[in-house]
Amino acid sequence: MWPPTTPTKHPYNSKLYGWSWSGGCRGALDFYLSGGLFSISPLHWRHNLFNPPARVIRSSNNIRRGIRFTNTASQIMESSLYSVAYDELPRMLTFPSSSYETAMEALSSLITRQKRADRSPIGGKFSKLERMTMYIKILGMEEDIDKLRIIHVAGTKGKGSTCTFCEAILRESGFRTGLFTSPHLVDVRERFRLDGLEISQEKFLEYFWDCWNQLKAGVDEDLPMPPLFQFLTVLAFKIFIAEKVEVAVIEVGLGGKKDSTNVIKEPVVCGVTSLGMDHTETLGDTIDKIASHKAGIFKPKVPAFTVYQPSKAMDVLHQRADELQIPLEVVSPLNPEKLKGAKLGLSGDHQFTNAGLAVSLAKRWLLNTGNWDKLFQHNVSNDSELPEAFIRGLSTAHISGRAQIVQDSHIRINFPAAGRNSSGELTFYLDGAHSPESMEACASWFCNAVNETNDRQHLSVTCQNGNLKRLSNGYVEHTAETADECNRPRKLVLLFNCMDVRDPEVLLQKLVSTCSDSGTHFSKALFVPSMSSYNKVTSANSGIPSPAERKDLTWQFNLQKIWEKMIHGKDVVHEQFPMGNRENSRPPYFLSEKVPVSCPWDKDFATSAVMPSLPLTIKWLRDCVRENPSARVQVLVTGSLHLVGDVLKLLR
Repeated sequence: MWPPTTPTKHPYNSKLYGWSWSGGCRGALDFYLSGGLFSISPLHWRHNLFNPPARVIRSSNNIRRGIRFTNTASQIMESSLYSVAYDELPRMLTFPSSSYETAMEALSSLITRQKRADRSPIGGKFSKLERMTMYIKILGMEEDIDKLRIIHVAGTKGKGSTCTFCEAILRESGFRTGLFTSPHLVDVRERFRLDGLEISQEKFLEYFWDCWNQLKAGVDEDLPMPPLFQFLTVLAFKIFIAEKVEVAVIEVGLGGKKDSTNVIKEPVVCGVTSLGMDHTETLGDTIDKIASHKAGIFKPKVPAFTVYQPSKAMDVLHQRADELQIPLEVVSPLNPEKLKGAKLGLSGDHQFTNAGLAVSLAKRWLLNTGNWDKLFQHNVSNDSELPEAFIRGLSTAHISGRAQIVQDSHIRINFPAAGRNSSGELTFYLDGAHSPESMEACASWFCNAVNETNDRQHLSVTCQNGNLKRLSNGYVEHTAETADECNRPRKLVLLFNCMDVRDPEVLLQKLVSTCSDSGTHFSKALFVPSMSSYNKVTSANSGIPSPAERKDLTWQFNLQKIWEKMIHGKDVVHEQFPMGNRENSRPPYFLSEKVPVSCPWDKDFATSAVMPSLPLTIKWLRDCVRENPSARVQVLVTGSLHLVGDVLKLLR
């Protein structure tokens, strides 16, 4: 019988598992916790998964009638009783994890291009923004979107960081916040934050299937289902409206003028972060053309802010602001002294530029919504002083894959008997830099980080046992003991990949020259294919590709050739790690003392290798460090946000 009618004691929780149809989800049947002693056997559920009888479902005193999944005992259920007819059951009746993977498959079906350089039209007779308006109308959100109090941010570099700072500042100021950023690194839910936390899987599924089913019912030949980013943008609006956020911080996806987010008619304030040469195949091959797209988010009567830009880009921004007769204020980088001894939650000197812009955007939002005087009129002595809420927000802001330091605890967790000092130390420095300007910033941050490891300092550290190891200000302070460990001889390793639409020679040259200027040199460069695919949306629970799966390494060999030519001034014999018995293979020369630590390389020594897969690369690194107790290996992972996300997934 499904579900069992006899209440049984649950071994882990004396709560009641009751069944309810989640009407707002339209695509999933889930169970929830409430008061009582009732449980459903997962095994019994599995056997009856696709053939549940129609029945009246009673849950002692509490039944949820409504549109949400409920999975915590703290939620209060309405007392009611209702029946579920067989034909009302959802089409996709699966376990929650399976349902989430089903949603990922549905999202993947919206990817219309096989690679980023593919600019083929989507289809249909409407423009992107016309389609966005029609999707919003299908979902009945026209009036609700206009009521959202939005901060809209475009730019080439730092827009995600700026948005993150803005959200944290306003959350610390007491507001319910929504944050929409892109791309995600490991799980698509990273793109949607509510009060600083990524949306739960249950809420995501509820809003996802609601949007999906309504759009499926409303589209036709002239208006096909939205491509991936358009769907995610519409979903963000849906989430923020339903969750009644008081401020929505929206990051532009690509460009500005024609971006899906530019369906926003009247934000409270707009911002443009640092501009540079990126996405030139779409936005144009000059900085002024790119600036024109970014300025497309400016709206009449909406104040705008930007940072110092190249002269041609600044001219375009000012011209557009003048056309709309709106003020455009150029913001200076944040003065560190205003933090009163606190540290920014995001590492790197370039983050002071983003923080300065975020402060101006947040303050203007507070002023225009009538909240500044209510909150800070009597708490701030002068205009140059930062309120305590601003400092808390700036110091606790966090975003993955941007100047992130991850200490790999795999060796000590999996080999506890080995002892604290019987294995080496492996640290990953992750930054998804993929433009010349961002690569320069990444290199500067990396050099500062590795060259200061002997000092007492604050580092954003993730302890890779699934928990974030951070103090209240978002940092972990090194003790004297960990500083002593950092005195071990170090080896610097570059783990690199980039998309084929990038110019790897420019990126690698910028990285090497910036590092060399500070006396920082890599012992080895590893070129490896990413695990993730451009045409598939995966989650944190998605499987890791088999090490036996062979990938085309042509692009990686090209990267290696560029590297060796740049380092030696000539081609050298390519080194590829063994492809035979790969589980037992060791990277040759990895920790060899022949490899210089902080001086130019031997002219006859191959300073790079092509790796067959990312999982094997991580395994090799761990094996080598475990077998060399004196080793302190610091790995810079950069060139691609896809690569950074894949490494984070493997480390978790």
